[in-house]
Amino acid sequence: MTLTDFARRVTDADTDVPTDADAGGGTDVAAAPEAAAPAPAPRAAGREADGLAVASFVLGLVGLLVFNILLGPTAIVMALLALARRTRRRGRAWLGLALGVADLAVLAVLVTANGTVAWNLGG
Repeated sequence: MTLTDFARRVTDADTDVPTDADAGGGTDVAAAPEAAAPAPAPRAAGREADGLAVASFVLGLVGLLVFNILLGPTAIVMALLALARRTRRRGRAWLGLALGVADLAVLAVLVTANGTVAWNLGG
């Protein structure tokens, strides 16, 4: 059986819709099947959530070294989105959340120690 034969058989089976006259309604108008929008693929949403979890982990890790004022909050938001979308990589999402918070803690320590947001490695 080819793919086109399968498609014809499925389509032919779907067109056998009972009419109102068959149900005792008394009219000869066939009930039109409702046009439902195709459901989005569940795996596509899962991949997006997994990607958000990994991205939050990477951004949180990089944010410990540079641009923690931008990468920390971004890692937190991405981790929360990944957890809300029920990622399969929950551990990475939680690590991304923790690293994003750690980025903000490092930023707070640097601001307290130097009185500025800039890094001063030279001394």
